[in-house]
Amino acid sequence: MLGKVPVEALRGVNLKVEAGDFVAILGPSGSGKSTMLNLIGALDKPTSGTLLIDGVDISKLNDNQLADLRLRIGFVFQFFNLIPRFTAQDNVELSMSIADMNKAERRKRAIELLETVGLKDRVNHKPAELSGGQQQRVAIARALANNPKFLLLDEPTGNIDSKTASEVLGLIKKLNAEHNVSIIMVTHDQHLAREAKRTVQMFDGQITSEVVNQE
Repeated sequence: MLGKVPVEALRGVNLKVEAGDFVAILGPSGSGKSTMLNLIGALDKPTSGTLLIDGVDISKLNDNQLADLRLRIGFVFQFFNLIPRFTAQDNVELSMSIADMNKAERRKRAIELLETVGLKDRVNHKPAELSGGQQQRVAIARALANNPKFLLLDEPTGNIDSKTASEVLGLIKKLNAEHNVSIIMVTHDQHLAREAKRTVQMFDGQITSEVVNQE
């Protein structure tokens, strides 16, 4: 609702994402990209229609069930959202502590994930001691902490320079290709979207086209 006027953020959207897929959702501001991401991430429920994750209709889940589902989804945001007083390792461990993983397992997995994203020598650095690209790598490691079914990326390169953005994109593609992590990435950058396996174009809350990108 916008005041007393109902606003249809999404209309007639039909999208299927398979395991191991890499989908870029492309569109201008106000096209419905963020709403789509919030729904896929179980942060919002659809007011109509059906949204299935692993065959489960999320509109039928209670708050506790939704919270459990979100632990199995990796979120990566444009502005990193790292806790400033925590080290890289602490930031990665945080989501595992919420999932009740014991301390020794958390520490071991956090270090392994930071090594996976190329930050083995930065585990004890705080965000202020890291570059923008390194902070985004920490955010990606954190998103992978609970072995998610898929990663949701909201403008993952929007707050870093082009060279660093290329490195982060390379990491995302590697995770998809070598670790079979499903990726759904929202962006307004056409060049970035072409790096995905599929590009879904949105405008005014609708999918206007869907293109399979060439390798």
